[in-house]
Amino acid sequence: MTRRHLLAAPLLPFAAAAQNARLARRPGVRLRLALNSYSFNQPLRKGEITLFDVVDFCAAHNIEGLDATGYYFPGYPADPPARFVRDLKRHALLNGVTIHGTGVRNDFATADEAQRTSDLALTKRWIDTAAQLGATIIRVFGGRPLPAHESFDDAFPRMVAALGEAAEYGRQRGVMIGLQNHNEAIKTAAQTIRILEAVNSEWLGVVLDIGSLRQHDPYREIEALMPHAISWQVKEFVWENGKESPVDIARLGGIIRRAGYRGWFPVETLGPGDPFQKLPPFIAKVRSIVG
Repeated sequence: MTRRHLLAAPLLPFAAAAQNARLARRPGVRLRLALNSYSFNQPLRKGEITLFDVVDFCAAHNIEGLDATGYYFPGYPADPPARFVRDLKRHALLNGVTIHGTGVRNDFATADEAQRTSDLALTKRWIDTAAQLGATIIRVFGGRPLPAHESFDDAFPRMVAALGEAAEYGRQRGVMIGLQNHNEAIKTAAQTIRILEAVNSEWLGVVLDIGSLRQHDPYREIEALMPHAISWQVKEFVWENGKESPVDIARLGGIIRRAGYRGWFPVETLGPGDPFQKLPPFIAKVRSIVG
């Protein structure tokens, strides 16, 4: 063992290394509270506010980070204007907010090769945008719901190929690919992990969407995905026994403490209601486990 390896050895417990050597991190917990801009989906899409206003909201509520989803940039899915990117980056800096991520709407599961090619090109363009923003993660999907005549096994090689190419491009640009489990083409923790293992890239991890684990016990599913998480979507509700129920924040915190996680911890609220009113009480609940 070289001196460099000897110095690095304490960084990861042997049990965690066995679970996922690709995402080696120090033991313990450090949650960095963040916001997913999709929480403001309706006012952003209606043009009532902009991403600059979302940065201001984060600053006003002492939220460290922002996932500035691509949908809300001018011209999406085309590349956003360079001036808008520069100005947003500056505005975030001056207000003490880190734009840690962005995201696209893609379908790597479809049998339509032209669509997959187009969506891979979209993903690469937005990897470039993420790099320009200084964001370290781009969130992508496996794909939209599969047609009735196709199974996960049918779509699996298509998703693996596209995600592998995206991860390699992300490596070149210094941006990690965050695969969101979204209850569409990918429905379970086991399916998500199977894809990660097949791609086998240090530049691919999971955006752990707690509200989209609907097939089994969501807390067990969360626990299974913990070693692969590089970001989150901490939602108000999970699905238990086919029904939506409020997330048990204390239980979620216990899972995180046992497994260990260091990194961004974005909240996201969905559904009807004013996000300016809905978000603060939910953020307060989540903050109780952030420390």
